[in-house]
Amino acid sequence: MSLNLGILFALACAAATQLGFLYKHRGANAAPKVDVRHPVRSARSLFASKWFAIGMGIAAGAWLLHVAALAFAPLSVVQAVLSTGVVIMAVMAERLFGFDVGGRQWLGVGLTAVGLVLLVVTLPANSGAHSTYSLAGMIAFESEMIVIGALLVAGPRMGAPDHHHGVMLGAAAGILFGVSDIAIKALTGGDGLSSILFSPWLAVTVLASVVAFYASARGLQDGEAVPVIASTSTAANVSCILGGIVVFGDPMPGDALGIAMQILAFALVVIAAVVTPPPMRAAEANAR
Repeated sequence: MSLNLGILFALACAAATQLGFLYKHRGANAAPKVDVRHPVRSARSLFASKWFAIGMGIAAGAWLLHVAALAFAPLSVVQAVLSTGVVIMAVMAERLFGFDVGGRQWLGVGLTAVGLVLLVVTLPANSGAHSTYSLAGMIAFESEMIVIGALLVAGPRMGAPDHHHGVMLGAAAGILFGVSDIAIKALTGGDGLSSILFSPWLAVTVLASVVAFYASARGLQDGEAVPVIASTSTAANVSCILGGIVVFGDPMPGDALGIAMQILAFALVVIAAVVTPPPMRAAEANAR
């Protein structure tokens, strides 16, 4: 019963998260560009947009559903359900928001979905929503994810093409959302409110969420909805699945076939990122 509740909460979270992202994309593009030098002004401008405020309200509800899912189910199971979000997002974008999702974008979304499905189906069954973790593994993993997120944010300054910056910011936001989710999972094992309030992982949760908020908003402004949101969702899912294995000890496949399938899954996700048109070219394709 506990596992079924976790899956139900996660499925509702997947749909709500993608709907919130699409509303935020519409609202962010009606607001001035996010400027990290003026975070308060940027936040006010974003929330002054009705559609962005609606998207954030939906996202807040999705976050509560996510926390509930993490409390009832293992991290890897929750992410398995959330991985359906990339397909849900593409369907919503085309059917509800009038986006023209091009063929290469559908191919990218499809490859991402297949890769995530392969990844999660090869994860061995895990019973119980445990929150025990290795402290050394937690510190090392979270630190590495933060560094990767920072490198993606600084992409153009390091020579990455400017037209990929929206997708890179989306991926950075997803990784940082993953950092926050892993910290939240650790907090669900706390003994009472005081242990949560004084836990260092609460500070990690808040800090990672704030930075991810700005990275996500700017990414939605700089790129097309489908590739940016897909990169955010994929990065969050992959980082959380890896976190479940490294930090919380979720089991890995015990045979060569399972390991090969997981390698193929990651390869498909990488190929999807390569074949999906960058934001500028996607916008031109959709204008035809």
